[in-house]
Amino acid sequence: MSATGQPLIAYADCFSGVSGDMFLGALIDAGLGLEELQAELGKLRLEKFTLQSFKQQDHAISATRLEIQTDKSDGARTWKDIRALIEHSELHGAIKEKSLRVFTCLAEAEAKIHGCPADAVHFHEIGGLDSIIDILGSVIGLHTLGIEQLITSPLPMPRGWIRCAHGLLPLPAPAVCEILKDVPVYGVTIDQELVTPTGAALVKSLSRDFGDFPAMKILQTGYGAGSRKLDGDRPNLFRLIIGHARQVPERQEVEIIETNLDDWSPECYPHLCQQLFSLGALDVSLTPIHMKKGRPGFMLQVITDPGRSLKIKHTILSETTAIGLRFRQEKRMTLPRKTGSVKTPWGPVQAKRVETPAGSVLYPEYEDCRRLALENQIPLKDVYAAVNRCSPEEFIESEE
Repeated sequence: MSATGQPLIAYADCFSGVSGDMFLGALIDAGLGLEELQAELGKLRLEKFTLQSFKQQDHAISATRLEIQTDKSDGARTWKDIRALIEHSELHGAIKEKSLRVFTCLAEAEAKIHGCPADAVHFHEIGGLDSIIDILGSVIGLHTLGIEQLITSPLPMPRGWIRCAHGLLPLPAPAVCEILKDVPVYGVTIDQELVTPTGAALVKSLSRDFGDFPAMKILQTGYGAGSRKLDGDRPNLFRLIIGHARQVPERQEVEIIETNLDDWSPECYPHLCQQLFSLGALDVSLTPIHMKKGRPGFMLQVITDPGRSLKIKHTILSETTAIGLRFRQEKRMTLPRKTGSVKTPWGPVQAKRVETPAGSVLYPEYEDCRRLALENQIPLKDVYAAVNRCSPEEFIESEE
């Protein structure tokens, strides 16, 4: 939450991928204090270290690089070691919970790849001091700056090979592929690592959504610099854009999600609607259809902001008998509208004023009209008629 009381959100723009040190560098570039970060990290029982940040330019863009200096060479740690390190620290509870979430994501991915229990996973590069500071520091930075929600862009997937403690591995690294299940990605013709396991775990564990740039009033932008020069003409930077969330009344590009159901009880529909609307669905409908072999069924259709579609798809597959979904993006046109109220003989009632090509039109809000009808024991149609008799000039716009 910002000083003005408005929620802060951040957009992780991964045009050249993301790594832990780039993520933390972007937070420092956006205003995270180095001394404050060092003090928070001091609550962990780590070997002695110092943090230094410096500016560097990539394609004429100024960015921040972070260096960690220590005299002691630390070895690989297990997931059990790291979990105890975090749990026994004096860090804020929210920082502990989110940091453990990131390391759990990494441990489960490594366990799946190596075929061993998560507690037995030995973090090599990831268990080193640098990676622990990158992850804990990034979580500390988001918490310190008051960023409540993180939205991340689709991630670029390179090709080629990378050498690590296990030898040569294909790109994207196996751990990255495992971590980024259900996350939107796209291929690029670069033979260098762009998304590290640490970076993948950070955005997968901490992001609310993956998709396009969210509606916001931009306050600050931070750039984190990578450690290598990328082939071609691409800057090796990660961008974090921070601002106040803005509610857009009508998004004009939407995603349509559909599925046909012939073995699902429609009595579950009200519960499903409530779940979908709570996740940000713009509209939900259920249409009777005839399916193959003449069986009656239903077509469920959901309209949503593309950035919120992933959780909505998961909910449909969890709450219904659907085993597959169709989805597409479409453009739409909506009329300008305002919410407010009009006066009736029984008191004010909520309504919308819609600006049509023929002029302003008032539309009663059903739930509030129903409330007024029940309170006054009058027919609902009388309340509707009273609203329809009002002129647009009598409309009182809501303050919010």
